Amino acid sequence: MQKRIAYLAALTIAFTTAAFAQGRPSPAASATCDLGGGRTIKTDYSSPRMKGRKIFGELVPFGEVWRTGANDATTFVPSSDVSVGGKTVPAGSYTIFTVPAADKWTLIVNKKTGEWGIPYKYESDDLVRVDMSVSKLPSPMENFTIAYDKSAGSCTLRMEWETTKASVQIMAK
Repeated sequence: MQKRIAYLAALTIAFTTAAFAQGRPSPAASATCDLGGGRTIKTDYSSPRMKGRKIFGELVPFGEVWRTGANDATTFVPSSDVSVGGKTVPAGSYTIFTVPAADKWTLIVNKKTGEWGIPYKYESDDLVRVDMSVSKLPSPMENFTIAYDKSAGSCTLRMEWETTKASVQIMAK
């Protein structure tokens, strides 16, 4: 009888967890870049929606570390050494954060993984901080999106939301 109760309790928890995950307002998303020769970069994040809100400068304050998405902190996993904005990032698993500003962003690649994201208390674990280019999108982007644009031996990491696009080049080493 106790085994059956334990089984039913575990089943209830599993179904509740699955239902909660499916109902998240900021669903899971991922982006991958193939650098060639079996070398890849994978980024997993949660994609919040604008929902009529002013994003940058209000919901996401300028000059403060942002978890770069929603829910769990965004992961950045290069399968081989890469150069991010001119700075070396060894193969491994990392968390990325950003510091948005009106005219430029800073990308933070941090060694601490498995974090919720904010408040940011991991500065001692920063691997690199690099500048990102910022431009305006021609029309508003409802869903926060991370994507990669591939070119020969490199990818441009692109983040878009509201009317802002932030990007940085990543090259194979």
